[in-house]
Amino acid sequence: MLFLDILFYAFCIIVAIQVLFYSGIFTPFTVSKPKKSNRKNIPISVLICAKNESENLKTFLPLIIEQEYSNFEIILIDDSSSDDTLDVMKEFKSKHDNIKIVEVKAIDAFWGNKKYALTLGIKAASNNFLLFTDADCKPTSKHWITEMSSHFSNSKSIVIGYSGYEHIKNSFLNKLIRFETLMTAVQYFSYARIGLPYMAVGRNLAYRKELFFNNSGYMSHMNIRSGDDDLFINQVANKENTALCFSKDSFTKTQPKTTFKDWINQKRRHVSTAKHYKFKHKFLLSLFYFSQFFFWVLAILLMSFLFRWEFVSVLILLRFISLYIGLIYGAKQFNEKMLIPFFPVLDLFLVSTQLVIFISNLISKPVSWK
Repeated sequence: MLFLDILFYAFCIIVAIQVLFYSGIFTPFTVSKPKKSNRKNIPISVLICAKNESENLKTFLPLIIEQEYSNFEIILIDDSSSDDTLDVMKEFKSKHDNIKIVEVKAIDAFWGNKKYALTLGIKAASNNFLLFTDADCKPTSKHWITEMSSHFSNSKSIVIGYSGYEHIKNSFLNKLIRFETLMTAVQYFSYARIGLPYMAVGRNLAYRKELFFNNSGYMSHMNIRSGDDDLFINQVANKENTALCFSKDSFTKTQPKTTFKDWINQKRRHVSTAKHYKFKHKFLLSLFYFSQFFFWVLAILLMSFLFRWEFVSVLILLRFISLYIGLIYGAKQFNEKMLIPFFPVLDLFLVSTQLVIFISNLISKPVSWK
């Protein structure tokens, strides 16, 4: 009985932490509206790093080229592709004067390192304002560049955007991927809103070229294969220099993985960079995850023994109310309303999957990108 009493009080603390995160940190962002910024016509360089992406370039590059923005160039970076990616790039370049190609040759010291390829692309960019996306991404509107660039100002050198995944009907994995993406976005936007920017996704991210070189680019983490987006932002972003862009015309979308194995491997690479974050960010992210994990463990244990089940039921309900309030608005914000009925199941599966990823990374290192 004493043991169950301890578990019950621990559960009360866990629920309080969860409610604090959802209601105190996440909900204030999800209920907020995108700030309207004055549209600018600053010169933009759009950078796309591609490795064996010939088919994706054929499909999605036209959507970049067709952006309704008068002053932009496209930097296509061929990262030692073994397919006809470079030929596809040259074909597009022959038809469009605003395309520049950077051909990256394999070098032993930087083999398979996307950061090296991106650094060469950034050096080749003619403009100070850089906008990044991936070869398998598409803007959801013709005003993507306009929306993202409008948030640059004298004080704002970084613009964090949102990138989601395409919907696949009748696929639980697809729902799980989109839910994880929603949860991650709600977290990094929410923390940035309160002055603690800690990451962004390279599928939709903008910053100044001078910021990159003034901070020595990726040099402090060049030996880490992943993290060209989140580690750089974790290094240089702060309350003063970071702006958020989450208007619907600013979104990009990408193709999701279609097997659990491929998705787990992708997430293992992403998660492997988190241990290199600043301590305050690691603390908050770890506290949130462990409170998620122990919520489920303790809720199942206490309910299986029917220990103070009336109080436990109220606490479970309180936690899910705070989750739903925060994530319903987040789902509407990021066009993921179809996920709302599945939140409890997806939440449990995501916590379990993240535990598997964490254990897998302790056992072996994830492989490099591509």
